Amino acid sequence: MGQGMTLGLDGEKTVAVAMSGGVDSTVTAAILQDQGYKVEGFYMDLGLPGAGESRVFDIARRLAIKLHIIDLADFFQEQVVDYFCQNYLTGRTPNPCVVCNPLVKFGRLLAAARDHGIEKLATGHYVKIKMKAGLYSLTRGADPAKDQSYFLCGLSQEQLSRLLFPLGAMLKTEVYLRARQLGFDDFAGKESQDVCFLPGGGVADFLQHNCQGGASVPPGDIVSLDGTVLARHQGIFRYTVGQRRGLAIPDKTPYYVVALDAGANRVIVGKEPDLWQRRLHLIKPNWLAGREPELPAGLLVQIRYRHQPAQAEVCWQEGGLVVDFDEPQRAVTPGQFAVFYEGNTLIGGAEIEQGPGPPGKGLNRQGKQGLVKR
Repeated sequence: MGQGMTLGLDGEKTVAVAMSGGVDSTVTAAILQDQGYKVEGFYMDLGLPGAGESRVFDIARRLAIKLHIIDLADFFQEQVVDYFCQNYLTGRTPNPCVVCNPLVKFGRLLAAARDHGIEKLATGHYVKIKMKAGLYSLTRGADPAKDQSYFLCGLSQEQLSRLLFPLGAMLKTEVYLRARQLGFDDFAGKESQDVCFLPGGGVADFLQHNCQGGASVPPGDIVSLDGTVLARHQGIFRYTVGQRRGLAIPDKTPYYVVALDAGANRVIVGKEPDLWQRRLHLIKPNWLAGREPELPAGLLVQIRYRHQPAQAEVCWQEGGLVVDFDEPQRAVTPGQFAVFYEGNTLIGGAEIEQGPGPPGKGLNRQGKQGLVKR
């Protein structure tokens, strides 16, 4: 029996597929059927308006698979949406997908599949899973434009042991072709949005109208690195590190947001060179192997989804995990995640904490010092 060939309650090779109504999960289900699995679809009802539940029912019918609707609305609100709101309203820039995957999709949804007697869950993520020396690992998907390993940095060995990723070796163009061969010719050009619960109005509108306290966030000062007041802001949640638009500060060269000081309700701005730094501090690391690698270690570190991974030394200092890049990196953003790779293999990830020193001070030109081996 091959990897993932688990027996369902009826004795057949059965796998659950997380169905969203999109092309990736549709093709995932079809591929597994071709491989001899009995496929059952699991749809997460997250309580989102216009989420496309009817579309999922139609796909399940056309693929002749049983569909389960799993109500995760309250849990999703508590664990993901509330986290999103709290972080933005306190001057951080969260990544809800990184938080959602281990808790919701590969947490509660995987548990729901097991409650139905199914041990394996497949999704349409573009990532590969491997097993070596008794440990599961993830590597980047074959399509560099669609690789989603970054978002899976919070997974555990127990979760990895129960997951399948049939699209990991495919290009997106191949997935669309397979969908057309199945008779689904209306997927072209439709991609999932980055944050599934955001309406067309964007982050600021969502926070103002859907988050407790969002409508009462006070205005404050936009200040330079030396503390000079340059303008006013209408809520700290409207800004993120690296932002240029919306500052309304006339000058010969543009200003950028370089830090957010939630305690003083200030947006701190500087020039392009002030966005670059070598060092960042991390909190709450997760290692996919279930144990910490030997540190200090030279790793590739990716500080956001579309960031080109950069060589760095990862070590422990008193107070937490520290990354020292070989070359300065632009717009390191508290609340986002730094994700570690050895080549194309995902090692783990951790949340980015404020850079060294008070907000807006000492953000760039940080050298290597004080490495600690544990």
